[in-house]
Amino acid sequence: MNDTGPKSHAEIDESVTQKQELSGLQAAIRTQPFWVLISIVAIGIVMSFVSDVFMTERNLFNITRNFAFFGIMALGMSAVICTAGIDLSVGSLMGLTGIVAGLVMQAGYGIGWGFLACMSAAALVGLVNGVLIAYLRMAPFVVTLGMLAMARSIAMVVSNNKMIYNFGPDQDLFEWIGGESVLGVPNPVWVLIILTCVFWWVWRFSTWGRWVIAIGGNAQAAKLSGIPVERIVVSVYVISSLCAGLAAFLMVGWFGSVTNALGLTYELNVIAASVIGGANLMGGVVYAVGAPIGAALMELIRNSLLLAGIDALWQQFFVGLFLILAVLLEQIRNRRRN
Repeated sequence: MNDTGPKSHAEIDESVTQKQELSGLQAAIRTQPFWVLISIVAIGIVMSFVSDVFMTERNLFNITRNFAFFGIMALGMSAVICTAGIDLSVGSLMGLTGIVAGLVMQAGYGIGWGFLACMSAAALVGLVNGVLIAYLRMAPFVVTLGMLAMARSIAMVVSNNKMIYNFGPDQDLFEWIGGESVLGVPNPVWVLIILTCVFWWVWRFSTWGRWVIAIGGNAQAAKLSGIPVERIVVSVYVISSLCAGLAAFLMVGWFGSVTNALGLTYELNVIAASVIGGANLMGGVVYAVGAPIGAALMELIRNSLLLAGIDALWQQFFVGLFLILAVLLEQIRNRRRN
């Protein structure tokens, strides 16, 4: 006989928990980062048969370290894109902040002062971008495109167009932070993991995160509801610049030198990583895990092409292809919602 009597509290709690878990899984499956992650796993399985080198510890170390820099920058870019903005200056900003950090440390100051100078320069550039966009109502594309040229030019001027490779008394520590590992995991990856956790909390629980998403959904409605739209918009551009500055600091430590060409054309890869990871160019949608997943996919493509013996010149083709597919997928989902 079937038991049709009343359920106990334990049975009810278990049933509710199962439904919540199922609902959470269904929601995750509907997100773009989930399917990008599936693509990463599929490519990894295929490449493990194509190349004996792919699954080696050294190759996996290189893959994770390389995509960490773009993942860090994409976290900040995702915040900008969530407000329906764009930041084309992040690549040039890497060159500028890397040069600033290098010059300060070359002058004999410690790594702390170098890091402070690097992040201060990044914050200043982000503040200029944000104020022009939020308060003067200038188009983000125009402002950040102009800053792209200006930041690169300033980097050339202050560096006298020369390479910097002497980082003063803390050079060994500087190079260890950017180029070495802890527990077999590259240090930049640890930074990416920590930042991803921070952004996950911000998007899920913080008032600032809810305001950013609200602005991306409808800026006018957000303003009418009392959200300080201009200040929030300024803050997202500052955060994007700070993430670019942090990535530059780590990358210079890894390279052991810096030129004003650092970060050249990186803005395309950062924007692509953000969009592939689920950030909606129309605003209002963002995923913390999306940025590192998108960056991982792009680095995996680059690595796979090299190991498969395909000309590396095809890399940007596939990056562009995945970017178009990501935007197309988002449009299809929007139409279904409507």
